[in-house]
Amino acid sequence: MKLEHKIYWATAIIALLVFFGSTLTPEKPAAKNDLPWHIEHATPDTSRIFGITLGKSSVNDAEQRFQEEAKPSLFKSQSGQLSAEMFFEQVTLVGLKAKIVVSIAVPEAELQAMYERGIRISGTLSGKKITPATEDVLKLRTLPINSLTYIPSVRVEESVFSKRFGVPARRIKENGNGAIHWLYPKDGLDITLGGEEKPVLQYVSPVDFDKLLQPLLNNGIQLN
Repeated sequence: MKLEHKIYWATAIIALLVFFGSTLTPEKPAAKNDLPWHIEHATPDTSRIFGITLGKSSVNDAEQRFQEEAKPSLFKSQSGQLSAEMFFEQVTLVGLKAKIVVSIAVPEAELQAMYERGIRISGTLSGKKITPATEDVLKLRTLPINSLTYIPSVRVEESVFSKRFGVPARRIKENGNGAIHWLYPKDGLDITLGGEEKPVLQYVSPVDFDKLLQPLLNNGIQLN
């Protein structure tokens, strides 16, 4: 085995031990906010994950929390729907590296104006990606986060999610790629599992869960 492969697997194994170890040992209060299964609900319609309160905390808050500068992008889907996101390339929580994407709540008229001021446009499989103007990046950093997507750097076994989150209220299989979504409406959580692919955990406020659910129902098969 080549040296770089040994290093890669050693790093992955250490990360998995850290992740799994936190499921077997008591959680220290200071580390709870770093765990993907520690979701707080101050009210039934709000969610707080990784110390970020959805619908309230801003990107500035997230950058301070994760100690990383986020990369901004606007997206326009093939159907013409606009959205704004900030991407954290490498966040380390409880010793495990992950990518985090936050979606920003931007009023529709303001989002359209940002799109028109965009300084660079590139094509994607699902539409267009737009680099926003500098003044709009500053504005995006002050607006509230309405969803957070967490992508760990290693594959995690389904049993870990079962242990921590319990049986999902629904499971839906996507028609296109066969990915299976474990859905937890009360927590505002969608866990996407795709065989050998790394899991994707998307968090929204429970009050917004139907916005996440409906596209899955339209383009998938319910398994339970």
